[in-house]
Amino acid sequence: MSGFVEKPEPIQVPGLVHLHTGKVRELYQNEAGDLVMVASDRISAYDWVLPTEIPDKGRVLTQLSLWWFDQLADLVPNHVLSTELPAGAPADWAGRTLVCKSLQMVPVECVARGYLTGSGLVEYKESRTVCGLALPEGLVDGSELPAPIFTPATKAAVGEHDENVSYEEVARQVGADTAARLRQATLAVYARGRDIARERGIILADTKFEFGLDGDDLVLADEVLTADSSRFWPADQWEPGRAQPSYDKQFVRDWLTSAESGWDRKSEQPPPALPQQVVDATRAKYVEAYERLTGLTWS
Repeated sequence: MSGFVEKPEPIQVPGLVHLHTGKVRELYQNEAGDLVMVASDRISAYDWVLPTEIPDKGRVLTQLSLWWFDQLADLVPNHVLSTELPAGAPADWAGRTLVCKSLQMVPVECVARGYLTGSGLVEYKESRTVCGLALPEGLVDGSELPAPIFTPATKAAVGEHDENVSYEEVARQVGADTAARLRQATLAVYARGRDIARERGIILADTKFEFGLDGDDLVLADEVLTADSSRFWPADQWEPGRAQPSYDKQFVRDWLTSAESGWDRKSEQPPPALPQQVVDATRAKYVEAYERLTGLTWS
């Protein structure tokens, strides 16, 4: 069992039709048919959306995505039409709302990996492959790969795991031409993000993107290169052979699996509320990642 500990009721706004409640985002459609995407302060871990929010998280993710969309504009178009608040929307939506082009979404999580960790490490230990791609012997947790690889996954519903799949399976599902374009765009965007992050003392270990089609055009959608969709590691603390410090939900995961939380993640019981010190530390990590990457001061 997993999913929402407490599923929120969507806010009703005149002129907007609520479409979907995701782990972090609420999706609406306006009268022009555009998508209105609102990033909440919700946080998820171990396939649960937790009952405790992280203040400013939605705004941080939105503003960081906008910054990255600007850095990537020459590589791939994105779905953002406007950051203007829809008429009648709550004031709290400011800074966390994007009006976006409605796309035909490609049902694939487009994952790029430059370093070995996470589910890729699990598969590598079993077969020396990741998503069917053969890798050299002798790699450990945190090892840099000889070259970045495209390791797609299926998109899962809230409370379920994305499942890694082979490139051939993606080609079977969406067609060979679209699969090739997804791989090319994913690796190009990852390489740009990796290089920019590296200049700022951050390793972009892996990341996932979502793409949609606008006619025949492949368009980058949802969020991009945030701490929710990427593993960012401080470069000066990188040490292959162990789990790396990261700019993400590390404090949340560590506390949930500690004796202090009293929660057994293998049980069917929902996780407990987070203590204030974990909330504060997690917010600080999201803000630090934003400031280090963009060079801007969060306010």
